[in-house]
This record gives sequence, C-alpha cells and structure tokens, in this order.
Amino acid sequence: MKEQDKTKYELAGAIKTLMEHAELDRITVKDICTQCGLSRQTFYRNFKDKYDLVNWYFERLAQRSFKQMGVSYTLREGLLKKFCFIKAERSFFAQAFKSRDCNSILAYDYESILSLYTGIITRKTGRPLEGDIRFLLEMYCKGSIDMTVKWATTGMRQPPEEIVDLLIEAMPERLRLLLSGLQ
Repeated sequence: MKEQDKTKYELAGAIKTLMEHAELDRITVKDICTQCGLSRQTFYRNFKDKYDLVNWYFERLAQRSFKQMGVSYTLREGLLKKFCFIKAERSFFAQAFKSRDCNSILAYDYESILSLYTGIITRKTGRPLEGDIRFLLEMYCKGSIDMTVKWATTGMRQPPEEIVDLLIEAMPERLRLLLSGLQ
C-alpha cells in the first residue's frame, strides 16, 4: 500500500472511532488528528475537510461494490455488496448518513449512483438520456438514497438481501428494462 493511502486509512480509522461516540457534524479535524496522532497539515494534504474524508472512504466501498455493476457484478450483486459493507461498518455509516452538510455522503452517494446508472444506460442505448428517463432515474436515485439513509440510521433491521430486493422492486419498469441484463 502506498504511503499516502496508508495515511488516508489512518485518518479514516480515526474518524470511524470518533463516530462510534459522536455525530459527524460535531467532530472536528483537530479531533481526527488527535485520535490518530497526525498533524492538521497531514490531514489537509490529503482531504479538503472531514466530509471529503468520509466520501473518500465511501468511494473505497463503491469501487468494490456498486461501481462494478455491469462490469463484474449484476445489479443485485453490486447493491448487495454495498449494503453488506454498510452493515459491516454500521457505526460509521449510521453517523455519516445523518449529516446534511452540502458535502455529505448523502449528496456523494446520490451523485455516484446517478452517474453510474446514467453511464450504464447511455452505453447500452448509445445515446444520451431522454428527458423522461432522466426524470425517472433522478427520482429513483433520490428515493433509493432516502431509503438507504432510513435503513442505515434506524438500526439496519432488515437484512441487506431484503432491502436490496425491495430497492430493485421499487425501480420503475422502464428503468428496470434499461438496466436489465447487467452482467
């Protein structure tokens, strides 16, 4: 592992530890640095702010799960990996999804899945999204993020398989057809 990645993981470990006992919005960069014994300068050399750190850590999840949809995972497999990862990192994600900061993981996750699905559909159809498909996709992505947040912040009572199946079932038929056959 590269030294810079090692440092980023140290900072991620520190914020994860802090989030077990405090809300993300109340944690400071100073708290993170104190927790892992790194300087503020080191923090800012790697991240713009604490939300950038959270989003970086979430991106590690994305690369191993839902961003592999249509590459090496089906839609269900990618979503299942995402929700299993969220559940395995329960304290971190329960706190991260509570934040409503403009740089929060909520906004980052929405942009990530919207971009992913848009890319899959445009590659499959060979043309940009039409207005009505874009509307359906944006609506679906917002709704799926809201349900992900609800699941993550209220105890994750449903097993990941169940929430994934419900999210797929809730997908508008026209989107489901465009995303069908993801291999």
